[in-house]
Amino acid sequence: MRVAIATDELTGVASALPEGLRRRGHVPILHGAYVGDERHDWAWASEAAARDVREGRADQAVVACWTGTGASIAANKVPGVRAALCVDAQTASGARRWNDANVLALSLRLTSQAGLDEILDAWFESPASSDASDRDNVAHLDALEHAGTGG
Repeated sequence: MRVAIATDELTGVASALPEGLRRRGHVPILHGAYVGDERHDWAWASEAAARDVREGRADQAVVACWTGTGASIAANKVPGVRAALCVDAQTASGARRWNDANVLALSLRLTSQAGLDEILDAWFESPASSDASDRDNVAHLDALEHAGTGG
């Protein structure tokens, strides 16, 4: 799977993230502080990764900043993106399963290496639910998004 990743600084687990994805068989697409020719700020870096998902260059994305909140907010501004800030494996699994989240947001401050491994395993091992009520909720999010853009 192609996974866009973005961070505003190479601190905490940010340095371990590309290799963590590769070990799981994914192909990282790097943004922000991972590359020299892009703006590193969390809003721009997270937007770039989210746009990769929106435009089909990536299947999913992982975005990170100090708290994870800004990265999550920025990614969620891109139409079609459902970013979830996850600080543990249970939240990551639920975000994938019940919310069909396609962007994982991480806190560089709170996520340990062990936590990162657990979160990534839970995220990539949890398929989106096929339950009718879960699908209805996701469809409602899509409808809200389109109502807000006039389209």
